[in-house]
Amino acid sequence: MSYGLRQVEMTPVYGFCHYMICLGYDMFFRGDIYGLDNIPKKGPYLVACNHASHLDPPFAGISLPHQIRFFARKTLWHSKFASWWLDAARVIPVDRDGGSDVGAIKRVLQAINENQVVMMFPEGTRSENGELQRPKSGVGMFACRTGVPVLPARIFGSFEAFGRGSRLRPGTPISVVYGKPLLPADYDEPTQGKNRYQHASDVIMEHIARLKRPAPPAV
Repeated sequence: MSYGLRQVEMTPVYGFCHYMICLGYDMFFRGDIYGLDNIPKKGPYLVACNHASHLDPPFAGISLPHQIRFFARKTLWHSKFASWWLDAARVIPVDRDGGSDVGAIKRVLQAINENQVVMMFPEGTRSENGELQRPKSGVGMFACRTGVPVLPARIFGSFEAFGRGSRLRPGTPISVVYGKPLLPADYDEPTQGKNRYQHASDVIMEHIARLKRPAPPAV
């Protein structure tokens, strides 16, 4: 895969990590990337991806020609180095202990207002068996409140490579499929009332589920 010199347009820490992750992917997990033509040329937009492994955020993001804003639980800011690295990579801290994290919401809205790209995982946490889970309302809430396109993405092979409770298996191919961006008219239905955000999340998750890994060409 050719990644070009996109790192020069990223912050130094993010760009360096992006480059190293690209190398690691090509050396140990290289699969196929589909739907590159569906990726918007510029932000703002949301990326909504399934979640089966710790490998999903970096590998679902390496083909995107932008610096991505990711989420991480606040407890990871536990040391000076971790705090420095997470802040330098512009990771958004989120409180996953329950309740509405107003700070995280404000940071996402600010990122969208600054024409940035935010990656979200509608399921909220990693799948225990690699199968798709019912989404939470969070991605629907952000999509409806921002009114930006949502790029559905589905990653294949990450559960086999490093699923919950299993060891890392280098050499396992990981592939990513990007679907066509969803516009607000595709996912937002204000007449749903209190169920509006969950409805949007369900629609987005349905589009993720429709993404299939193309069969390899016959030899």
